[in-house]
Amino acid sequence: MEVPARLTGWRGRSRIAQVDSYMRWTLYLLPFVFPLSAAPTLLGETGGGRGLSQLLSVLSLGQCVLGVGLLRRSLEHYRLKRPAPWRRIVLAGVLQMVTLAVLVVLVQGDGITHATARGTALLSGGLTFFGALSLLAARVRTYLLWCLVGGPLAGLAVLPLGGRAAGAVVVAFMIWFLALWSLSTVRTTGWVLAVMWEAEAARAVQARLAVAEERLRFSRDVHDVLGRNLTVIALKSELAGQLARRGSPAAVEQMAEVQRIARDSQRDMREVVRGYREADLPTELAGARGVLGAAGIVCRVDDTVRGELPPAVRSVLAWTVREGTTNVLRHAEAGRCAIRLRTADGRVELIMENDGVGGAAPKSGADGHGSSGGSGGSGLTGLGERAVALGGTLVAERRGKGTFRVTVVLPLAPERPEPDPDPPAVVLTASPGGTS
Repeated sequence: MEVPARLTGWRGRSRIAQVDSYMRWTLYLLPFVFPLSAAPTLLGETGGGRGLSQLLSVLSLGQCVLGVGLLRRSLEHYRLKRPAPWRRIVLAGVLQMVTLAVLVVLVQGDGITHATARGTALLSGGLTFFGALSLLAARVRTYLLWCLVGGPLAGLAVLPLGGRAAGAVVVAFMIWFLALWSLSTVRTTGWVLAVMWEAEAARAVQARLAVAEERLRFSRDVHDVLGRNLTVIALKSELAGQLARRGSPAAVEQMAEVQRIARDSQRDMREVVRGYREADLPTELAGARGVLGAAGIVCRVDDTVRGELPPAVRSVLAWTVREGTTNVLRHAEAGRCAIRLRTADGRVELIMENDGVGGAAPKSGADGHGSSGGSGGSGLTGLGERAVALGGTLVAERRGKGTFRVTVVLPLAPERPEPDPDPPAVVLTASPGGTS
């Protein structure tokens, strides 16, 4: 039961979260390759250096275990500005120097015997220590300066152990190599992860701004329509009240005028709401291509209709495009989106498909992976009810290769069936390539 739960958790993550986990754990497990590959040689040695070789193997493996937490904390410091794990990095540095000292003693005693395996064991600690140090440094040049000075110091530190000047130079160059290798591996990984999450945050902000802009537009329209009329109604009502107290027959005329303005305002308000709720299909198709393209999602629109559709049909199709586009931006991890519009046998069919479906089963109005969220008749449930009211259907289904498809089929001559107390507004299905 544990393994399927973990797999479900992995599949349920967003695509960027999956990439983040993959890159992190690749970085955490990479140092283990070196002590494990050198362990058969070091542990199988015979002779006087056997004990030190085994100690070298244990030290190298211990640095790998320490490096998992060290690299994780260092990545959090680099990306999220969390506190730096200086105690752990000092411990990693001490272990690295002890490992280097054991290696020097082995070379002094046995020469270059098993030099490859012993040198490989040194790489794991170097990757974790210098990799974490590169993430903690505020600037790359600061880190390079530290390593430029630290290389000769490490070389000098081996001289009291019986090392020679040539060995000290080799140690210094080895430190510089480890520093540059760790910089290109660990710091680059942290930089890529930071850029990815910044792009994801910008995409979320873009979606929220789009919603806020639409709300602002609607509130501005309401203000323009009702603001002046409500002011006139208030003034004329006050005037009518004063005339009524004086017994003037003109008060009736003023109230009749108030009634007329109120009816005009009611009519204007209905026109504003109708214009807000009735989306224009060509505009929505063009807007979907532009908005998704700006978000880095390849959007292909295949419109073979390019003709006049009944207003009710056009409204349902336009709302489907608008809601699908909004949810792809806000929730799906899509790389492409395809919108196809065609007519056949007296019916019009709209298919909107994207490849950003996650691991959870689609839910009406809340899936987010190509489905439509929202309320007030603009989600999948509301759009399905509109389609049924016109004699059509709306089907939302997960398909193979992580795709999600919304299909709306409407008659070109909309029907008006008897109201169904429980209409099948949305059909959620899954092909063999997905799960429902």
